[in-house]
Amino acid sequence: MNVIGAINGGAFPGLSIQGLYDLILQFLVLSLRVGSFMIAAPFFGSRSVVVTIRIVATCAVTFSLLGRVPAPIISSMSNLEIVSVVFQEIVLGLSAGMVMAIMFSSVVLAGEKIASTSGLSFAMQVDPNSGGTTPVVSQIFTLFLTTVFLSVNGHLTALALVLQSYETLPIGVAANFPALFAAGGLAANEMFVSATVIMLPIAAVMSLINIAIGIITRSAPTLNLFSFGFPITLVSIFVILFLSVPHLAAAFSDHTAQMLQALKLVFQGAKGG
Repeated sequence: MNVIGAINGGAFPGLSIQGLYDLILQFLVLSLRVGSFMIAAPFFGSRSVVVTIRIVATCAVTFSLLGRVPAPIISSMSNLEIVSVVFQEIVLGLSAGMVMAIMFSSVVLAGEKIASTSGLSFAMQVDPNSGGTTPVVSQIFTLFLTTVFLSVNGHLTALALVLQSYETLPIGVAANFPALFAAGGLAANEMFVSATVIMLPIAAVMSLINIAIGIITRSAPTLNLFSFGFPITLVSIFVILFLSVPHLAAAFSDHTAQMLQALKLVFQGAKGG
């Protein structure tokens, strides 16, 4: 009652109870797209990022949008219109985040294929993001890509694209939902292509090494394949990965640019639904 009396008594000039109610509703609507994106996107939605930090970051970004992005007056809309707006904002944020997450998973797929050809598939580790077990090579690649993503300010660019999407597709304007599904398919295609580009040189060298080991063990049947070939493949993959670090950094940097471009195309494709 004291707060209501202070508002009505002029503590907040020009702001009535109804105006405060509309302002809170507009803030909640503005936070849907940003919050959904941070839940689904890689790095932002990682389990290593505390939920409290994500909430605070979403509120901080939403506060920067107040007064800059036109938001519909929720109190003047029907229930069906409100549900439609909320559903569309959540779908847009989740679609943008999932496109980045799908393309981010290409390094996990590449690491699994490299581990299967080098004998490192036995070294499994629990992935804190997915909750499943993945090879250690995939974990290293994920950390490497995250480092490259942050070093080129990919997180800032991604947030900037999300904020620019309010100009491309304002709140309340109908979105092109088939384009969002098509963007998911294109992201999956890019995931397999990028994984192939990353792992193919390393897997090809490891295949040649395995063929050489097979020829040697065939010519000398007394040699034990595991005692002779397994140490060679383990040493070889470590040497190859060490020598491939500069090339992997360049590949991950290009992949980051592709992720950001795909994120931009998601919002452009959703326009004009």
